[in-house]
Amino acid sequence: METTAEFFLALINIVFLDLILAGDNAIVIGLAARNLPQATQKKAIIYGTVGAVVLRIIATILVVWLLNIPWLLLVGGILLVAIAYKLLTDDNDNHDNIKAGRNLGAAIRTIIVADAAMGLDNVIAVAGAAKHNILLVTLGLLISVPIVVWGSTLFIKLINRFPWIIYVGSAVLAYTASSMITEEKHFAGYFEGHLIIKYLFIAAVIVGVLSAGHLKKRWNITRNAPDGSL
Repeated sequence: METTAEFFLALINIVFLDLILAGDNAIVIGLAARNLPQATQKKAIIYGTVGAVVLRIIATILVVWLLNIPWLLLVGGILLVAIAYKLLTDDNDNHDNIKAGRNLGAAIRTIIVADAAMGLDNVIAVAGAAKHNILLVTLGLLISVPIVVWGSTLFIKLINRFPWIIYVGSAVLAYTASSMITEEKHFAGYFEGHLIIKYLFIAAVIVGVLSAGHLKKRWNITRNAPDGSL
């Protein structure tokens, strides 16, 4: 039975993960509604966001249920490690394929479909951080998604000004991923009996992801420099 403190820490973790991962989703919402009149834009954003939140909650609850199946915690953890690494190394934000809706209904559909297509990383991360608690899933998404929609510009500027926020987000993802792996039914008994090894494993995954991501990011900068060097 988790304590109140553990519940709220997990909730903060979920909200933070969503904020880190959902920047692209906020951009998509803006692009989908950009051709509508200002009054209609607000309706498209509100209705599209509500639809996206409902769909995201359903998808995450399904993933939480699926993670009870043997070996899927391991698979989910490995996928989340890859997402944590990609968060540090992916500098190519191309949204040219997002078409602006010509009317309210088209814009709402675009927002919901695009959010669903881009939301796999959020769903896996939130499902892992929630530890099978459906209330955490629902509250976390209800809090974070509207924040992303309405505060997207501010949050994106904040990340650009303080790049270390991305590293913190990647570390939290790596922690969630490694914790999922240690909680896999086939491994849980061993890790619970060897707590030092468990924490060393979690630390190794976090350090490994951050180191690999940082090196790849530096290599990308060097490769893209005009003279081939920094």
